[in-house]
Amino acid sequence: MKSIKPEPELETRVLQFIRRHRLVRPSEPLLVAVSGGPDSVCLLHILLSLRDKTGTELHIAHLNHQLRGAESEADARYVTGLARKLDTPATTGQRDVKSYQVEKRLSLEEAAREVRYAFLAEVARAVGASRVAVGHTSDDHIETILMHLIRGSGTRGLRGLQPRTERQLQGKTLTVIRPLLSTSREETDSYCRRHDLNPRLDASNLSLSPLRNRIRLELLPLMQGYNPQVSDALHRLSQIAGDDLDFIDGESQQLWPQIAREEGDSIVLDRERLISLPPALKRHLLRISLEKLAGNLRDIETRHIEQLIAALGKPAGREISLPYGITFITEYDCYLLTTDPASLSPFPLIEGEFSLKIPGETPLHGWRVEASVIPREQATIEDNLTAHFDWKKAGDNLKVRPRRRGDRFQPLGMGQTKKVGEFMIDARIPRAWRQRIPIVCSPGQILWVAGWRIDERVKVTGATENVLRLRIVRAESDQPRKGRG
Repeated sequence: MKSIKPEPELETRVLQFIRRHRLVRPSEPLLVAVSGGPDSVCLLHILLSLRDKTGTELHIAHLNHQLRGAESEADARYVTGLARKLDTPATTGQRDVKSYQVEKRLSLEEAAREVRYAFLAEVARAVGASRVAVGHTSDDHIETILMHLIRGSGTRGLRGLQPRTERQLQGKTLTVIRPLLSTSREETDSYCRRHDLNPRLDASNLSLSPLRNRIRLELLPLMQGYNPQVSDALHRLSQIAGDDLDFIDGESQQLWPQIAREEGDSIVLDRERLISLPPALKRHLLRISLEKLAGNLRDIETRHIEQLIAALGKPAGREISLPYGITFITEYDCYLLTTDPASLSPFPLIEGEFSLKIPGETPLHGWRVEASVIPREQATIEDNLTAHFDWKKAGDNLKVRPRRRGDRFQPLGMGQTKKVGEFMIDARIPRAWRQRIPIVCSPGQILWVAGWRIDERVKVTGATENVLRLRIVRAESDQPRKGRG
């Protein structure tokens, strides 16, 4: 490998930054994303000069986005030639970003980013790397903060770019590191000139179409007219926001086991405990929940979090649709964030009617209903999914079906009938569960809203001779699963 002429001051700063933030793993390959521009070329050159001190072997990755025709192809040739000149292995590829943009209905910038990181993940996996270094500078950091402000970001967005972030790509975690985050764009340009690296210049960076370019070329110069040190001020703001978030992170991690529980593709938040917290902790716990379900927060905006905050005091039954197919539901004693609102129901979805075999067992979509006739003295309370009826009053022509519009029954202990829908509301049965609750009925009436209440008119009394015992259990288990009640 060719030796690299040292540049002590800048290289020392970058090395210190790498060590302070533990960006690289010695003896593990490090992928370097090289577009051909000054920032990424400077990054590559510095990392090569530091390889003996960091203990890393580098592999170059370059993607042709096919957006600038001959210029894009020239960029790829430049990176290939640079890799040969520096005796460093490289992988180049090309992707049709424009087609991806149309297919996914994204902005061009979003599409390019998604395609680029998917490519980097592929190359990283192929070369055995878990980290990829990108050439983001302190200028990119400032522009990112301003982009977040313009789009209405919360405190998290004020942190801007971080030295190290993790992306979930293709089922794997790719760690993105930014060794030049304390280095300015002016310094990378100067470095490339001094080392005769002749990086490529992207003419699209002068276009005012992308928001980032307008911030760089118009907004920042305007702000500097008000405060020449505005970049330093934004850096301080970023640091303060980061410190505040670190504190809130710590508090949230301690609160999480007390307030939240994860159940499959759902997160259940204790309503009373969450609503009593200060707003900052509410927002943070909601963000943590969404990130756990979605894998990232890229499409979760401040307005989404504020929608949830506003809904915390609303009555049960409020639903909010969020990105990534997540639904937020207010329940009576909890809040539910889920990609499958019915997933926490203790019952399967029931379609149609099922005649019960009495005595005997009746299959029910992964469950079964066990029916037996027993002496009255053996009828003891067991759990919510076992019920006892006066067999003579109930009869043996029974069916199980889902709730129907207009259903009524006389809940145990009441002197008159009530709509089943109203009973479910009063019993605080989550809305997403209600069509899954088995309704046991005879030709003349409803006998049991399973898991909650039997009908007063078929209860066991001192005059009962024989008791019909119904028990609902999972087919793979001998233990019934309890409903709420």
